[in-house]
Amino acid sequence: MTITIFVPRDAAALALGADRVATAIAREIETRGLDARIVRNGSRGMHWLEPLVEVRTEKGRIAYGPVKPSDVPSLFEAGFLQGADHPLCRGRTKEIPFLARQTRLTFARCGVTDPLSLEEYRHYQGMKGLEKAVTMQPADIVQQVTDSGLRGRGGAGFPTGIKWKTVLEAPGAQKYIVCNADEGDSGTFADRMIMEGDPFVLIEGMAIAGLATGATKGFIYTRSEYPHAIETMTAAVEIARKAGILGPSVLGSGKAFDMEVRVGAGAYVCGEETALLNSLEGKRGIVRAKPPLPALQGFLGRPTVVNNVISLASVPVIMDRGAAFYRDFGMGRSRGTIPIQIAGNIRYGGLFETAFGLTLGEIVDDIGGGTASGRPVRAVQVGGPLGAYFPRALFDTPFDYEAFAARDGLIGHAGITVFDDTVDMLKQARFAMEFCAVESCGKCTPCRIGSTRGVETADKIAQGIEPQKNRELLADLCNTMKFGSLCALGGFTPYPVLSAMNHFPEDFSPAPIAEAAE
Repeated sequence: MTITIFVPRDAAALALGADRVATAIAREIETRGLDARIVRNGSRGMHWLEPLVEVRTEKGRIAYGPVKPSDVPSLFEAGFLQGADHPLCRGRTKEIPFLARQTRLTFARCGVTDPLSLEEYRHYQGMKGLEKAVTMQPADIVQQVTDSGLRGRGGAGFPTGIKWKTVLEAPGAQKYIVCNADEGDSGTFADRMIMEGDPFVLIEGMAIAGLATGATKGFIYTRSEYPHAIETMTAAVEIARKAGILGPSVLGSGKAFDMEVRVGAGAYVCGEETALLNSLEGKRGIVRAKPPLPALQGFLGRPTVVNNVISLASVPVIMDRGAAFYRDFGMGRSRGTIPIQIAGNIRYGGLFETAFGLTLGEIVDDIGGGTASGRPVRAVQVGGPLGAYFPRALFDTPFDYEAFAARDGLIGHAGITVFDDTVDMLKQARFAMEFCAVESCGKCTPCRIGSTRGVETADKIAQGIEPQKNRELLADLCNTMKFGSLCALGGFTPYPVLSAMNHFPEDFSPAPIAEAAE
């Protein structure tokens, strides 16, 4: 019987040498004349174990990692094709504590299947949601998504079903589904992992969205920095089209939906939906004033659903298992699961999908294992470069949209970046302003000018120039940007700045120049 070996081709694994490991394994198979094959799967999301090599055995899949090319001969000598013990052996993959504690709904197949095998996708319950959707009325699909409590996973947390209902009821002969895969936040990689590890779930989710709203055309807008995701998604779309999943008659239903991958030029602001739509139309990526909403006048002025990758990839399980099944996970108005991306100075970094409700402390200390440096955790930034910094005093905050908002934070795309006690929070606040200044589209004054003045003011505080006056000025700039900016880039930049000032005031109180000279 042919033995199957899994070596990830996820970008994180590739960066850590997965291709070289796969080549070394192939060489050993050939040299030893063994009956084995290599499948290049997606990542399981345990980055400290990458490249994670798995072998399918009678006992289930056995994991070994992190594997270097030089480790491969000893693996074969130890009998790893039979799941034998080895210093790198982690036991059954699904029993590794980091994985065993998760609730994987959206990422159920990621790292399990060959990403471009439609046969494997169907074997692991793929297409069940779309098969049900083609038999339903559009309004009933929308109602099921609404009842599930699914909210936008891209950051804003807007109810997905309401957005779909708006597009369904909007007049228009042509409607569109646009997937926002412009994953630009630092410390985030969930969208990329889905596109590289389970592309058919995104295709299925977009097709369901098309059936629900009457849209017949879809676009995946992603960034040029994701070459592996672009390659995998493009190939998967072609496979789905040939299989009749996309095209003039989705699964033979007589209802049309097709899609294509579009690549942006890497502007952070194009993660904002209206700037994305401008870029998709071939225009400069600048923010549009709202109203009109994209749901009414979006791509080419037509009704358009703009959803994040994880939002759309969560739809198939909702359609397959039902709204109540999905809604039973989570807390408050935050229903279902959220893929938390743990990064920064952390011992066990990676993707952890779980129901809403874990506290920040549980995520950082228990699941993440504390800092990689071994030093105390001082601050955690949640929600990407525009997210607030939380001190340990707020580690009892549950992972929930409203709970974070109540403490002047935001979940955003659910990226968590951990810092130890060597971090300078004044420098982090300055970085937020500098990031905004560099990435601003320039359309609105509060963002364009406010961020530049913010950098200058932070520098004056660092130099001890009238620190009290400049702290007040920095806070005032944040207030202007928060309420005067056209989009979330300028509007959310105050989150990291004000949270750093409020929770770590000691870093904003250098000795004044006159005192330092004495």
